Amino acid sequence: MRVVIQRVSEARVSVAGEVAGEIGHGLLVLAGFCADESEADLDWMAQKIVKLRIFPDAEGVMNLDVQQAGGRILAVSQFTLFASTKKGNRPSWSRAARGEVSQPLFERFVQKLATAHGRPVATGVFGADMQVALVNDGPVTIVIDSQQPE
Repeated sequence: MRVVIQRVSEARVSVAGEVAGEIGHGLLVLAGFCADESEADLDWMAQKIVKLRIFPDAEGVMNLDVQQAGGRILAVSQFTLFASTKKGNRPSWSRAARGEVSQPLFERFVQKLATAHGRPVATGVFGADMQVALVNDGPVTIVIDSQQPE
């Protein structure tokens, strides 16, 4: 599982001109899945995201997690996070899980995020052509891969 996390002052995802999910202050999480993801990967990633201390405290130091900062989470499925550009100029997505595998993974991941965060998680529409708008706060952008935890 691979995620791109962006600390945002606001974010929304729209499909066909209609807002599907939106948040104010919080985290935008773009999530991609491989076919061999485990429940342990989903659990680990949800806990890691919710506990990341990337929000400023009273002294301006990144010391608070999304809960402590009173932030929300918007999660968007994005298979292109597993693009391989090793050969040629056309990306390959052969490592990305197919829709019938990744949709249930994404749904379980969102539920685990909501449980860990203690609040509902806004989402886009799985498999749809989505437009994501955000104001990156900082900017703060972090990439995490469950197969290569750092």
